[in-house]
Amino acid sequence: MKKTPKPKYRRILVKLSGEALGGEQGFGIDAKAIQSMAEQVREVRDLGVQVVIVLGGGNIFRGLAGSEKGIERATGDYMGMLATIINSLALQDALEKIGVATRVQTAITMPQVAETFIRRRAVRHLEKGRVVIFGGGTGNPYFSTDTAAALRATEIGAEVILKATKVDGIYDSDPKKNPKAKRFSQIAYIDALQKQLKVMDSTAFSLCMDNKMPIIVFDLFKSHNLKRVVMGEAVGTVVTG
Repeated sequence: MKKTPKPKYRRILVKLSGEALGGEQGFGIDAKAIQSMAEQVREVRDLGVQVVIVLGGGNIFRGLAGSEKGIERATGDYMGMLATIINSLALQDALEKIGVATRVQTAITMPQVAETFIRRRAVRHLEKGRVVIFGGGTGNPYFSTDTAAALRATEIGAEVILKATKVDGIYDSDPKKNPKAKRFSQIAYIDALQKQLKVMDSTAFSLCMDNKMPIIVFDLFKSHNLKRVVMGEAVGTVVTG
């Protein structure tokens, strides 16, 4: 009998940017984009993989951009956190419509909308086969959702951070501007930092480096790519020690 291949990872954290939820436009919430994401998540959940998701909010509001237009930085960041919670509820709705039990936990307390983040409860949800979405970033201004992803991945014992983007990995220069840009299949944290490849912001990156948390940067917009990464195929760029 032929053995069914097993997933490489048991517990993963998927980091989705807000722009990804905006589809081709990059803003607002695109129904087709969010449905496609939900289906890819269901595909890996059905393999028995425990899935945690951290969402950005850039498709609705970005704190840093707001502060450049005169909004006080901390206020802008809180507005951005609320945007991530709107995205979390939208993804939860899409997942539950296709039969995936989902819980949203937020770093900002809002019990009428979602559970407050409690690490033990989040882990219990995962053990019961539910997808857990973390909204509200870290709950603190001046910290990005990348940092929230690095923090939550470490807290809940994820084995890898899967950073879903619109490009198929990390390049030595912008592949849209430079047709000769070279894609890395694997790169060390320190090299990515020295080359200023902007995988994540420096705080998030330092957290991953200190806790030996591997990052895989891949293109979510190719069908079944999330499943391929989880099965251990050579997709995207792996960042490790």
